[in-house]
Amino acid sequence: MSEWNKLIPKPTSTFIRVRCLKCGNEQLLYSHATNKVTCNVCGATLAEPTGGKAKLKAEKLATLE
Repeated sequence: MSEWNKLIPKPTSTFIRVRCLKCGNEQLLYSHATNKVTCNVCGATLAEPTGGKAKLKAEKLATLE
């Protein structure tokens, strides 16, 4: 491990691929979303902000790095 990797911390936030429970639409969202995230197709709520990580209300498919 190089000296820079020890000094610079890695972020804890990621992007998440989720699937809407109502219509099955897949979409990307940020793990620390500060606004309510809705489905682009049916308008259902996918995630709500909690002050830190967003609370998911959809099926989590993958975490992207």
